[in-house]
Amino acid sequence: MTDPKAELRPPAPARGDVPAERQCLRCKATFWSAGFGERVCKRCKSQASWKSGSTQASGSSRRSSR
Repeated sequence: MTDPKAELRPPAPARGDVPAERQCLRCKATFWSAGFGERVCKRCKSQASWKSGSTQASGSSRRSSR
């Protein structure tokens, strides 16, 4: 028999998912991160380009032409 409350509990965090100082993937500044899923600092996340989802300058592409 399963515990019905067990389904409501959040899953346990991964072993390596701990708060730590990490380097921002955009500006390379060191910032305090709540876990390994947080890799962009608050300063970069507050910029309009981050909020709009734009990661490239206009007209540029990450893919190479073949």
